[in-house]
Amino acid sequence: MDGALTAHLHDWLNLLLRWAHFITGVAWIGASFYFNWLENHLERQSRAASSDSGIAGDLWAVHGGGFYYLQKYEVAPPKLPTTLHWFKYEAYFTFITGFVLLCSLYYFNASAYMIDPRVAEIAPGQAVLIGLASLVLSWFFYDALCRSALSDKGLLLGLVIFVWFAFLAYALSSLLSGRAAYIHVGAAIGTIMVANVAHVIIPAQRDMVDALSSGQAPDGARGKNALLRSRHNNYFTLPVLFIMISNHYPTTYGNSLNWLVLVVIAIAGVGVRHFFNVRHLEKYQRWVLPVSLALLLLAVYMTRPSLPTVPAGAEPVTESAAGQEVEAEAATPTMADVVPIIEQRCTGCHSSAPTQPGFVAPPLGVALDTQEEIELHGPRIFATVVTTRTMPLANLTQMTAQERDTIARWYAGKVRNQ
Repeated sequence: MDGALTAHLHDWLNLLLRWAHFITGVAWIGASFYFNWLENHLERQSRAASSDSGIAGDLWAVHGGGFYYLQKYEVAPPKLPTTLHWFKYEAYFTFITGFVLLCSLYYFNASAYMIDPRVAEIAPGQAVLIGLASLVLSWFFYDALCRSALSDKGLLLGLVIFVWFAFLAYALSSLLSGRAAYIHVGAAIGTIMVANVAHVIIPAQRDMVDALSSGQAPDGARGKNALLRSRHNNYFTLPVLFIMISNHYPTTYGNSLNWLVLVVIAIAGVGVRHFFNVRHLEKYQRWVLPVSLALLLLAVYMTRPSLPTVPAGAEPVTESAAGQEVEAEAATPTMADVVPIIEQRCTGCHSSAPTQPGFVAPPLGVALDTQEEIELHGPRIFATVVTTRTMPLANLTQMTAQERDTIARWYAGKVRNQ
């Protein structure tokens, strides 16, 4: 099959997988948010929720031009209803499409997407094994925590879980490319979320249904354990959603402290989710939302670019690819100095007609075929080539430190002369 056609079909496969992953994820997270909202807003002091009714609470709502009345039982109704709706396939298909996408984009292109020679010199197979191990270990560690004595200590349990993911972010960012480290932290959280559904929540609900069907009293403890896991899934959602879109923003995963940036943003996401979970209470921590937004501003500050300060006529010293100090040219580089570097190192992908195998169009629509296009995308070039060094991808074209310095001084001169 023609290489261009293969790349075209692979692009469409990734697009359709992303779309399916997004659709099923929206359905899953939407259901999670809705049922957690119901749980948080039940009228527990109402007449229906009296001690002898077996009702834990009820709720009136209006939506789509109609009124709805809902009740939640403390454990289960006296009799199993004829029709009972389950919510599980959204979670399963979100995980399936996400894992297939992970394989298609990262594992089948591990040398490009998972390895950063500046971070660790590892083989593609090793990178894939590290990624898979992070998913499996995260689930077993989390599940063991939830089955331990910590299960009755909600805040402490949540803190230990968060410390694990902070450690995972640090460890993966020390072994894999920043982009792969981020996506595997997200995949590990997603694995825990779907495993919660498959191994805890649904089995608990199935046991309760089976008990009702056989005329026995359901085990309420299993229902409470399922609710705990559902709560955890609810708090996991915003960090996971951030990670899903972070691959488009190298200023985050390409930062030298990328793991810490992720930790700060994750804390902010959990804080925002907590605020919306408890804001219906008469007394709630009003400071949670502003603190969370302040943490997001901290992440913005942490990832700020820093321009090289090169006075006109100076002779800055830069590091060559061989690790030796060499003198850079005294004059500020011009477009004529930058164009050959871009042509040799960048336009294999970033061209209206890419020559790099696997690409049929320039990534993100950024073509660098002309001086005008290079000028237009100067800030992006500086950010990805100099500040985060996430481009060229996995440095497949072997851009040297001296060439990055030339681009840095060219862009600094542009800014200085504006």
